[in-house]
Amino acid sequence: MLQGLHHVAYRCIDAARTVDFYTRVLELPFAHALVNDHVASTGEYSPHIHIFFEMADGSYIAFFELANALPAQQDAHTPSWVQHLALQVPDEAALLRGKERLLAHGVDVIGPTDHGFCLSIYFFDPSGHRLEMTVRTDTPRERSQFAAQADTVLQAWSQRKARGEIGRPRQEQGQTP
Repeated sequence: MLQGLHHVAYRCIDAARTVDFYTRVLELPFAHALVNDHVASTGEYSPHIHIFFEMADGSYIAFFELANALPAQQDAHTPSWVQHLALQVPDEAALLRGKERLLAHGVDVIGPTDHGFCLSIYFFDPSGHRLEMTVRTDTPRERSQFAAQADTVLQAWSQRKARGEIGRPRQEQGQTP
């Protein structure tokens, strides 16, 4: 039933700064923008602009700038590295060119980091969204093996949680709970 990703949408602080970053720094085409005073799906009054950047596969990264909403807040219980958008590049050379381009535009970059199935760099956009630029390093055979092992890995994780081995901060050695 599901065929792919049409778009993923995030909130941005400033639509113009977001357009500048995604077009000038990441070189994505600014594909569409629409302004509404009411939310199409709910009818709620909330003036906003919705902007879209097209990816090479035809999918989009989209953003909303909300005129009347309170400032966004990060979830205090979720580390900043958890919620991120991973953007695929065709090869390692493109990844390294992307890193150099980001650095040339004054963007701090972490990596490359080798995850064993992909090589990635990490950075933040002007609204504070963590982005990952990544290239696949696994083979089709390895992807099949990962898929075959996924249920076993999940079951082992669930068993560790059930035994109390993970899920709570570890006590410092020598301290009593």
